[in-house]
Amino acid sequence: MEQYLQEFLVIALVHFLAVASPGPDFAITLKQSIQYGRRTALYTSAGIGTGILVHVIYSLVGIGIIIAKTPSLLSALKYIAAAYFLYIAWHGLRAKPPQTSQINDQDSESAVVSDSSLQAPSNFKAFTTGFLINALNVKATLFFVSLFSMVIAVDTPTQVKAFYGIYMAIATGLWFSFLSMVLSHPRIRNRIISKGYWLDRIMGLVLLILAVELVVSDL
Repeated sequence: MEQYLQEFLVIALVHFLAVASPGPDFAITLKQSIQYGRRTALYTSAGIGTGILVHVIYSLVGIGIIIAKTPSLLSALKYIAAAYFLYIAWHGLRAKPPQTSQINDQDSESAVVSDSSLQAPSNFKAFTTGFLINALNVKATLFFVSLFSMVIAVDTPTQVKAFYGIYMAIATGLWFSFLSMVLSHPRIRNRIISKGYWLDRIMGLVLLILAVELVVSDL
């Protein structure tokens, strides 16, 4: 039991450092919070947390090691992830200034932020966006492969490994939900909402850089 507790503490620390570092998950959470509001950001955060389970599942069954050791498969995943990041980045870079500076309800779950014709995505679409951003993140793939092969002992029972994975999924979802609550707070959102389209463009640029980095890097 002491061995598993030590493993868990190491995993919790490493995971927190990884999830708190800037990346595509943070970029999309920030974008959704400012552009669409709290509800959309929370569903996106739930999708990000659920996406963690994809990495956990293939790590548990050993597929992650196969992916990491198969250059052609890893390259294919890199290009798929880069293409999705580019898709999100394209929409961010094309963000336009608001047609009106007045927002009827800054905390409204369906508030239109950057354009009067822009509608908040459905809950399912927001969830799917977060899920795909995380599940297609190849660097997350390598993170979990390293975690399950180097930090977690080989003789650790599958049930315990599954518990670690579920914890990381829940912790990730809670972390980004917390960020969503903070970023979508009326006072914070009010301060940047009139210039929110610039934030969209910056987040689009960040995702563009991440996409290019994925393609040109050797990982």
